[in-house]
Amino acid sequence: MHRRTLLTSSLAFTAIGGCGRAIVAPPRRETVGLDGAQLAQAMTAAQGLPRLHSVIVARDGQALTERVFRGPGLDTPVNIKSASKSVLAALGGIAIGQGVFTGVDQPISTFLSDRFPANPDPRLGQITIGNLLAMQAGLGSTSGANYGAWVSSRDWVRYALARPFESDPGQGMVYSTGTSHLLSAAMTRASGRSTLANAREWLGDTLEVDFPAWPTDPQGIYFGGNDMRMSPRALLKFGELYRNDGLHAGVRVLPEGWVQDSWNGRGRSRWSGNPYGYGWWLRRSGRHEVRFAWGYGGQMVFVVPDLRLTVVMTSDPSPVEQRDGHVNRLHDLMDRGFIPAAEVGAAQA
Repeated sequence: MHRRTLLTSSLAFTAIGGCGRAIVAPPRRETVGLDGAQLAQAMTAAQGLPRLHSVIVARDGQALTERVFRGPGLDTPVNIKSASKSVLAALGGIAIGQGVFTGVDQPISTFLSDRFPANPDPRLGQITIGNLLAMQAGLGSTSGANYGAWVSSRDWVRYALARPFESDPGQGMVYSTGTSHLLSAAMTRASGRSTLANAREWLGDTLEVDFPAWPTDPQGIYFGGNDMRMSPRALLKFGELYRNDGLHAGVRVLPEGWVQDSWNGRGRSRWSGNPYGYGWWLRRSGRHEVRFAWGYGGQMVFVVPDLRLTVVMTSDPSPVEQRDGHVNRLHDLMDRGFIPAAEVGAAQA
């Protein structure tokens, strides 16, 4: 079991005033590190979650706590489930930056019209790359109760494109892994190579992280939006890429403005109420904006931009009842533990 914890104690400041003199509070200072006492309490709570495998807490890119409670090590790729959608969205941004796609407004019919059903709904021609990224294609979901029939079909792309429309493209959010898979299919056509090859060159080589092969559909298209495998430390680098506005070690990886666009909520989940951007979920914790990648069972990458905080959590991904509260407890760890520890931190010298 790998365990590394660096605790930074908080510093208390007191203003002393003489008789008849006002006591003036010191100006609010930017914090660094993590408050040791609050961090220790949070890690104790984390250890008590039986499905939680690992936690990494980083401030300003430095991992201040790395802990494996159970399961694979921090450098072992694990199934990140639907957190894959956030990685796929990054690939979509790079594809736009490199001219593989002309932009978020490009119709998917440019690449997939031959996969449309006979006598297609005219709205298929209105779906854009941006609609796929934001889960606003309008097509009926292939997730949840519909997932099994979809992945058992002989052609995942045709099946997803044949789903009846629940809303017009660009309107309401319909969470569907089939929608993400259409992005993988369009990218494969547009680039002339697999999503795996693109992930390895566009992200893996630059971030120095491994992308093991993950499942494909019956036509050989890599699963878009599920079953990618990344190690917790690789996920940290991915989260830091977004926290640093698409830069890694001073090198621009994501197009300028892509992170801001990705963190602009477009649709909203009918279940959680959280907004969704391009592959990322959005919520608030007190006065802080939190952006997070979310995979089934609790595969999480949290970024809190104003606190310069990035947190990775991996969990047992085995099929379980999703209403057991585990994911809510991971959010509680952020709200009651890691975010307060970063708020206090240690005073900037």
